[in-house]
Amino acid sequence: MTKRAAIKRQTRDTGREHGVLDSRQFMDDAKVRRLPTHAGWSPLPSNDDRDQAYLKTLKPKSDGQAELMTAIDHHNLVLALGPAGTGKTYLAVAKAVEALEAGKIGRIVLSRPAVEAGESIGFLPGDMEDKLAPYLRPLYDALSDRLSMKRVKALMAEGLIEIAPIGYMRGRTLNNAFIVVDEAQNCTYVQLKMLLTRLGWHSTMVVTGDPQQSDLLPGISGLADVAERLTAVPDIAVVKLAERDIVRHPLVASMIGVL
Repeated sequence: MTKRAAIKRQTRDTGREHGVLDSRQFMDDAKVRRLPTHAGWSPLPSNDDRDQAYLKTLKPKSDGQAELMTAIDHHNLVLALGPAGTGKTYLAVAKAVEALEAGKIGRIVLSRPAVEAGESIGFLPGDMEDKLAPYLRPLYDALSDRLSMKRVKALMAEGLIEIAPIGYMRGRTLNNAFIVVDEAQNCTYVQLKMLLTRLGWHSTMVVTGDPQQSDLLPGISGLADVAERLTAVPDIAVVKLAERDIVRHPLVASMIGVL
């Protein structure tokens, strides 16, 4: 018995020394432990339709973000004004996804002006979606952070998520929808008036922008004027975020303070 144990120990040590797995030590059925299949995760194909393993909990990182989230929950029209990096677009899109997943609204409509940021990119190839893709990329990024891209494409194919430029919003009535208007500082007063009047029944609209970073000529942006006029209107929330609400790199807040 001692001789047999010594041989087994020598074989095991030799295998470890040379990095070779000795399968003989696993031949005994008593040493085989099977994975439980009655509960928990299963490698069967039935679980392949999962989009992602977890969903990030949406929590405010500043008092301004908390105020914005509360305003979205209690008002059908919210204007979020603030510098870059305060999470205006992300929170608006995340709230839209949250409402869609909960069944509170029937679709998400994301709109953004197709205005070049100080440089001309020329004529882009492809159809309308290809031409508008660079302008709408921030909205896709926010969506993909809350949903998998596979789910985003499926919802867009079903018409439950729509991404459109400002010019395609005229004449529409958006009922049972969550509308997010991003980069509203690049909209004129007339465009914003047109957008705000698209609001239909059982819908929520969030307009985000930074009046200090307009890519239009001076005096053409209508965001600041519209926000000032709507501040006095009850049931409309105008949330103004500040430098202390910036959640990007600390240098962003420092730069905005001096630029």
